[in-house]
Amino acid sequence: MADSELTFPLVTRRRLVGLAFGSLQSARRMTGTDVAGSRPYHPGDDMRTIDWNASAKLSAARSSDEFLVREHYAEEAPRVILVCDRRPEMELFPEELPWLSKPAVMREAGRLIVDSAQRARGLLGYLDFAEGGVEPFWRPPHSQQDFWRTKESRLPHPTFRAPADNVSHALQHLIDSRRALPAGTFVFLLSDFIEPVDDEAWAEALEQPWDLVPVVIQDPVWEQSFPPVGSVVVPVLDPSAGKIRLLRLSRREAAERRRRNEQRIESLFARFTSFGLEPVLLSSVDPDEIFRAFLAWAEARMYGVGVRLN
Repeated sequence: MADSELTFPLVTRRRLVGLAFGSLQSARRMTGTDVAGSRPYHPGDDMRTIDWNASAKLSAARSSDEFLVREHYAEEAPRVILVCDRRPEMELFPEELPWLSKPAVMREAGRLIVDSAQRARGLLGYLDFAEGGVEPFWRPPHSQQDFWRTKESRLPHPTFRAPADNVSHALQHLIDSRRALPAGTFVFLLSDFIEPVDDEAWAEALEQPWDLVPVVIQDPVWEQSFPPVGSVVVPVLDPSAGKIRLLRLSRREAAERRRRNEQRIESLFARFTSFGLEPVLLSSVDPDEIFRAFLAWAEARMYGVGVRLN
């Protein structure tokens, strides 16, 4: 199947008010192209919406620093946010090793989401904490150029220094930036979710009128289960040292690892279900298998109450 054909429909769980694709102007004031007016700047507003000329005039008149932002008529196009977990553990494994390469899966899944958002004539945003600092790399959904930038620059980005709780921080950053994210925004969270996301972060994010979609990237053999390698020396990659070391497990130890891993993935999906979320499980780097996983997610929504946006 050609790469250009690998797109899936964006299916929202709730019907949006207005047009699906932004082809006509809405009466609501939100992100768009036609200026509706201006208002004072609020924390979390996109800095690119500041009207610097009007702000300078108002500041001069009031003898204080004043900032005005331009408001636009909303375009009812879907917004899609990619959140990529770039913890050091997500850098596992090199593609030449017989384990699932999480960076490769993240790239393929990310490109598929980007292409699907572009086909839906939506707007794309991107967020990660790859550099490990307190401030993320954050590009709000703003222009059509963001599709190319994300695919060619951000998804192949080689740095994986995000803190362990970076997904929780990412959700909080989106909440702080919610003025740029209207109701119905799709938020695809790409992670293995082996490092749990804070319950408070989930609770606050679920209060937003967004469509949260966890994309779970886990090795089907070594993380979702564990092979019967009792009394056999197996190579294990130590993420803290970045080196492969040999490990000998007894049959009992291997069976216990399998039990814990299977219980972990089962508990993770049960947790998502309790939140009302519909995760996508990715266990292969093959583009066709990744496509089928997202297509199954979309079809499951179509047969429910979801609304197709493309």
